[in-house]
Amino acid sequence: MKRNWKILTAGAVALSLSASLFAGCSGGKDDGKTHIEFFSSKVENASTYKEIIKEFEKKNPKIAVDLSSPPDAGTVIKTRLTKNDMPDIVAMGDDTTFTDLANSGVLQDLSGADAVENIQPTYIDMVKKDYKNHDAVFGIPYATNGNGVIYNKEKLAALGIKETPKTWDEFVADLDKAKEAGEIPIYFTLKDAWTGMVALNSVASSISPDQFAEDKTAGKTSFQESYDEVADKLLTLSKYGHKDNVGVAYGDGNTAFANGKGVFYLQGNWAIPELLKANPDVKVGVFPFPATNDPSKNNLVSGIDVLFGLTKDTKHEKEAKKFISFLLDKEQAQKYTDEQSAFSAVKDVYQNDPKLEGYKASFESGQITSYPDHFYPTGMNAANILQEFFIKKDKDKFLKTMDKEWDKVIDRK
Repeated sequence: MKRNWKILTAGAVALSLSASLFAGCSGGKDDGKTHIEFFSSKVENASTYKEIIKEFEKKNPKIAVDLSSPPDAGTVIKTRLTKNDMPDIVAMGDDTTFTDLANSGVLQDLSGADAVENIQPTYIDMVKKDYKNHDAVFGIPYATNGNGVIYNKEKLAALGIKETPKTWDEFVADLDKAKEAGEIPIYFTLKDAWTGMVALNSVASSISPDQFAEDKTAGKTSFQESYDEVADKLLTLSKYGHKDNVGVAYGDGNTAFANGKGVFYLQGNWAIPELLKANPDVKVGVFPFPATNDPSKNNLVSGIDVLFGLTKDTKHEKEAKKFISFLLDKEQAQKYTDEQSAFSAVKDVYQNDPKLEGYKASFESGQITSYPDHFYPTGMNAANILQEFFIKKDKDKFLKTMDKEWDKVIDRK
């Protein structure tokens, strides 16, 4: 599927580093050190990166790593792209923003790098599928995730629920039990539109056809045909929220859930460190979202949460590669895995946190699937369309708008 940014011009493809827009960018330093900019799309993992950077700089006193971790990273990196101001290293998820960077020609092919040998082949294959040149490795996978359900263990026990649900009907029954007990069954944070996509991906991944994106682009199917059941189940879930599902943002939701509001939380494992920051004593677990009544079809939605890309026009390639190698060192990868409640793409680095035990069987059996929205065309604003659906609950309009916006973006390419 073609997913290039329309804002790219021929001149924007051949980029060179220029004066920094941010204090952390390369250049402009007069301390005798080589400065490399490490741009991260996640604000949640900044504290872990800072510790790793401190250790790297201690061992490499002539190199300084300047971390940039802006709140709206996708918009920032696109703006910097048009201003010819790319960082040395980008750390981001395997999403449409990364795909667009890879297809635009601003990232180096790292397929020959020694570091690639230390990555699980499954994730190398996964990242190669997301851009046009399938022989290249434009991003080295680092951390992977699980998109499912987080639950409050103490509340589940108080409700007399001894096992996490394996089917849709079991899940709805648990939601009913929680509601009857006066609990908030699901704590939604839909003020931040992207959080609704966690639910959509969880439901759609097991219900919509695997080749939906390909067929949709080819005009062989539509959201109206393939997402009818998905939309119905999203509406069902919305009935088990709180009084203001669209009025609470992600950060506030983390604090609320960590402090006892809600039994279930539709989020990925990346939210667990944030919950623990809000309440170190909260007892949580996870399980794959049971979208159907056939447990064998209820796959865990998983993808590459963090990968590292090296920009073509970095003036400090040697130093940047040295830092990437340090990040991929087993000791540092284990540190990241432990602190960020993540799963690692690095060989022989394991996630042993009991809180994530509920995902272990899915990873071991390979009952994993990709994020459906990673194959949606860039620019269709699915999260905003979904947010409106949760507000107005107009299924027909939602499905028609998804079709319309998809077609509009594809027609522009």
